[in-house]
Amino acid sequence: MVRARRLLAVPVALALMATAAVATSAGASAADDEPSIVVEDGVTQPVFGYDDAIRERVFITSPFDSDSNGVLDIVTVDIMRPAASDQGLKVPVIMDPSPYYSTLGRGNESELKVDLDGDGLLDRWPLFYDNYFVPRGYAVILMDMIGTNNATGCPTVHEASDNLSPKVVIDWLNGRADGVDQNGDPVVVDWHNGKTGLIGKSYDGTLANGTAVSGVDGLTTIVPISAIASYYDYTRSNGVVQRGNNYLAYLANLVTNPERREHCQEVRDWLSDNDGDETGDYTPFWHVRDFTRDMDKIEASVFLVHGLNDENVRPDHFSKLWYGLAEHDVPRKLWLTQTGHIDPFDFRREAWVDEIHKWFDFWLYDVQNGIMDEPIVDVERAPDVWETANDWPVPGSRPTRLWLEPNAGAAGGLSVTPNRPSDPTLSFVDDPLQRETAMVSNEETVTPNRLVYLSDPLEAPLHISGTPELKLGATVSTTDTNFGVILVDYGPATRVQRQGDGVLTGTVEDCWGEPATWGGYAEDACYKEVLKRVALTQREVVTKGIVDGVNLYDYSTPTALIPGKPYDVQFPLLPEDYVFPEGHRIGVIVVGSYRDYGSQADPNRATISVLPERSVIELPIVGGRMAAVAAGLD
Repeated sequence: MVRARRLLAVPVALALMATAAVATSAGASAADDEPSIVVEDGVTQPVFGYDDAIRERVFITSPFDSDSNGVLDIVTVDIMRPAASDQGLKVPVIMDPSPYYSTLGRGNESELKVDLDGDGLLDRWPLFYDNYFVPRGYAVILMDMIGTNNATGCPTVHEASDNLSPKVVIDWLNGRADGVDQNGDPVVVDWHNGKTGLIGKSYDGTLANGTAVSGVDGLTTIVPISAIASYYDYTRSNGVVQRGNNYLAYLANLVTNPERREHCQEVRDWLSDNDGDETGDYTPFWHVRDFTRDMDKIEASVFLVHGLNDENVRPDHFSKLWYGLAEHDVPRKLWLTQTGHIDPFDFRREAWVDEIHKWFDFWLYDVQNGIMDEPIVDVERAPDVWETANDWPVPGSRPTRLWLEPNAGAAGGLSVTPNRPSDPTLSFVDDPLQRETAMVSNEETVTPNRLVYLSDPLEAPLHISGTPELKLGATVSTTDTNFGVILVDYGPATRVQRQGDGVLTGTVEDCWGEPATWGGYAEDACYKEVLKRVALTQREVVTKGIVDGVNLYDYSTPTALIPGKPYDVQFPLLPEDYVFPEGHRIGVIVVGSYRDYGSQADPNRATISVLPERSVIELPIVGGRMAAVAAGLD
């Protein structure tokens, strides 16, 4: 295996220089006998040792009793911090809270926490944060969520005990909670500068979201990667169940240590009894799991990262957070990638390490490095081709109506010109077994289980940025059905593929931080390269959406449809930032059930009739109607 080593810390001997007063751009020089960070070129430098860093495990008492055993749950943290933090250096915290440290692991290589010698201290630390940031003057904390690994209690899948596990740690760091070491002796923090940043992917990032909306004092920034905004929207889509069969109980069981699964059975039974899989409706059960409800409480800055092709945590999660952050003027930054459920360390490694380093230096050490003067949005336009913007949606994006022009016996069209009253009403029959490939293939051919609307070849590129919306006038033959829509780019291009979330793992390693042999284990901070899966393809599913007909107007209360009655069917597609190239055709595919969306199919096999006068797709086109006309959609 080939290894390339880069960005290593300086030798430990040079770290002794840090004990002298060092003037930094972050502020005034320290006293001669106090250690200080070193800042050059706008970033902290690796002047502290890694081998001699302080390792600790602390058990912190929470206010929760998730397993109802009459004993308050314990949150457990593994801490690594520079030795200089015991010599007067006040350091901030970078914390990755997770339920996965003893089960699925973290990162592309599924790293677990490892204590080889059983002394209660980690010999292997997952991810690169410790190797890279501890030598630069940070404490790194890997937190076991309540109910997982060395913590006590049971996972509740984003009830308060899950969501606020990181808050318990922040309270302890700031003297508002009690912690002890493995001998039961109190551990009081005297090395912290009062600032904490949370970072993590998926469940970890969702914990960051849940903590941020608590407004906890001491949380300075969060970096949620592929994280959930609302668990209802993760398991449902506009009333349609995407993850049923008691998914929350399944996930709770997955992250629980095997020896504790029987103990936590009653908690999982409660989750299953209350998740509402039978209807898919929004109930009070989901309220605590909906972080969009309290975004006015966020005091921390936010750096969102998400995959536009993420089929696990779909991109409507980043957009709902982003819109809320903008509404409340929260300092923010956004990266959008063409990959799926992938960490930026694995889709844009070198640029990510540089950017997150600057982000943490600015927010946790007050280093004035200009990061907040940069464009706040980075979008991957094509494989490894990135563009920047000053906001998202991209400034100039405006909702623009494209009418779904019916054409009996052939594919319909798309135009900014409204349909006529004399245009025909077209019908199709919902097929709950129809696959996405059949929906989007042979787009010129009329088939009984979909309607297709195609633009002419575009006369100019057309850029959409934001959240599209479908607005149909429709009647149905039954009391319930699903409505689905797919936006397709028809035309050849080299694209990131959906397989494997758009990446594959290579064999070459590179290293990001200082290696160590502390504890007898080689912590080398080296990781395999990750490559994009790319191919020349003839079409791309750009975005899509679905809604349950009985939840057209209220996700909390289902209302049966009346056969033959005209309805206004209105629902969002997943957000996108996409450029349709000149010469390509835009396709809008209208269907009923959409099983490849991951949703439960409707068994009614309804006949759905689309009323032309009331049926449009509203695209967030950069340049609005004028850009649509210039592209030939007149």
